Amino acid sequence: MNSQDYIALDYQYGAHNYHPIPVVISKAKGCKVWDPEGREYYDFLSAYSAVNQGHLHPHIVNAVKSQIELVTLTSRAFHNDKMGPFLKKLCEYTGYEMALPMNSGVEAVETAIKAARRWGVEKRGIENGKQSIICANGNFHGRTLSAVSMSSDPDSYINYGPYVPGFIKIPFGDAKAVCDVIDENTVAVLVEPIQGEAGVVIPPDGYLLDLRRICTEAGILFILDEIQTGFCRTGRRFAWHYENARPDIMCLGKALGGGIMPISAIVADHEVMDVFTPGTHGSTFGGNPLAGAVGIAALEVLEQENLDERAFKLGERFRQALRNTKSSHFRLVRGKGLLNAVVFEEGFDAYPTCIDLKESGILAKQTHGNIIRFAPPLVMTEDELEEALEKIIYVLDRA
Repeated sequence: MNSQDYIALDYQYGAHNYHPIPVVISKAKGCKVWDPEGREYYDFLSAYSAVNQGHLHPHIVNAVKSQIELVTLTSRAFHNDKMGPFLKKLCEYTGYEMALPMNSGVEAVETAIKAARRWGVEKRGIENGKQSIICANGNFHGRTLSAVSMSSDPDSYINYGPYVPGFIKIPFGDAKAVCDVIDENTVAVLVEPIQGEAGVVIPPDGYLLDLRRICTEAGILFILDEIQTGFCRTGRRFAWHYENARPDIMCLGKALGGGIMPISAIVADHEVMDVFTPGTHGSTFGGNPLAGAVGIAALEVLEQENLDERAFKLGERFRQALRNTKSSHFRLVRGKGLLNAVVFEEGFDAYPTCIDLKESGILAKQTHGNIIRFAPPLVMTEDELEEALEKIIYVLDRA
């Protein structure tokens, strides 16, 4: 079968809830992928930052091979010999006292919401059913009903009502707007440190630190969704490290699974995590032994290869190279580390440019019509980046 055959099967038997770039990936290694015809591409999406360690990193693959012949799933009805070591490693890496493992990123967000609401009742005495969480316009926290109830994007929420109550939306990047809506029923502020799906929107300097201060003074929780920005993507272990704005709860996912399988978690200290007791939250697959082995290996790669430093250095080079893009439609390039976006003028359709990039051997995806996100695996070498930049600049100059 060729690429067109596979695409036809997808369209015939799959729900049409995505509009993918017309390329079929049949093999991957490091920062490169190949289609069934053998054409080679640089991956500049990294599965939305789930492949920070590169495709099929040998250390992570070896962890899978070792574990898969022993035990892969036990449920949480029993202990297994990988979950504890994994949680210990994750807590040491993040600097928190406790972790609660789940699977997909949005499960981590849902877990954080439940933790905050329960904390509000049990620690602050708020009447159950009146708890509220402040979130930001332009956010993307996933696709569950709670997540889309927070969304300001009609494509995400239209016709899915009735929506989950208890969310107050304010402008992203405006700390004062948070102060204006905090009341006696507020339990938390939940934001992304950088809005990835919105087009790599970076808030003003000091925004996260202001939110940290506001939450502390109000006696409410500060929650950061670092699912896309975390694990070295922005040039730091976590984006909040740029301002030392430590959240009370951090939502994690994507690269925690090393590009192998879905692994997510929230991390917090005892004062928050202790609201969960047996039977109040759970997951059949969360913390399974295969995930534990993969998660440990994924974190080891991030540490041993200093991928935060590499992302910072290569990101600086990427933005410097694209600042002088010659297209008359080009407006700016922005980002941190290797989470970047090229923004064209309003009304510009970037999808054809993504097709041109594909034809040149670069896989990237537009968001919100006029923005292209560029986020390659963090294991990319300087030589590979320079080779990719030549192709990207050639296409963007002609957009």
